[in-house]
Amino acid sequence: MTPFGQEAWACRCEWGPAAVEALAPADVTIVVDVFSFTTCVDVAVSRGAAILPYPWNDPSAVEFARTQRAELAGRRRQARYSLAPESYLEAPEGLRCVLPSPNGAQVTLAAARTAPVVLAGSLRNARAVAEAAQRLGSSFNVVPAGERWPDGSLRPALEDWLGAGGILRWLPGSRSPEAESAAALFERHRDTLVAILDQCGSGRELDERGHRKDKLIAGELDVSSAVARFDGIAFVAALRVR
Repeated sequence: MTPFGQEAWACRCEWGPAAVEALAPADVTIVVDVFSFTTCVDVAVSRGAAILPYPWNDPSAVEFARTQRAELAGRRRQARYSLAPESYLEAPEGLRCVLPSPNGAQVTLAAARTAPVVLAGSLRNARAVAEAAQRLGSSFNVVPAGERWPDGSLRPALEDWLGAGGILRWLPGSRSPEAESAAALFERHRDTLVAILDQCGSGRELDERGHRKDKLIAGELDVSSAVARFDGIAFVAALRVR
């Protein structure tokens, strides 16, 4: 085991796709990508849709969508469905949509290679996903996906650390120092989440690109009781909590 496994604690937290291999095995892995992959998953699954994660937005995604008989999400404002959570607010029940994402989708697919249970977590369903996770196991890897710098390297994203902390605060058991710091950060800012998300780098980037409504949807805390579980192909509704 590496120094980064956090195996001494029930609740662990580490960044990005590499965390999947670095962290000790857990009963449940929770992927967090607040802006915006797992927020899209929550909104869509809440309406009875299924989201098929795909790691690249290239021609192979078109073929994957075709073989899965699913729609393919595209660019914001250029396609019916996209990485804009708003685009799923009226999603029809039974929709199957391939959603390419270099962050949340990549973490999901990396985790699914070894993790017995993979759930999609966000601020919207933080409590619900934590309560569902407790029914499915007693050790938890919470993986904030982060964003990407222009050179493709991981950019730790404040919104994902807050999302991870919002989930970890509800999980039982001991916390690693990393998990404790995420939970503490959330508690520090829980009453000013809207302002923090508005002012952080990722939030300003969304404003600059004209996607303010996506930020508002993503920042709603514990408004969803839906829990999305990855079944090997798609995130589908696992259960509703409360």
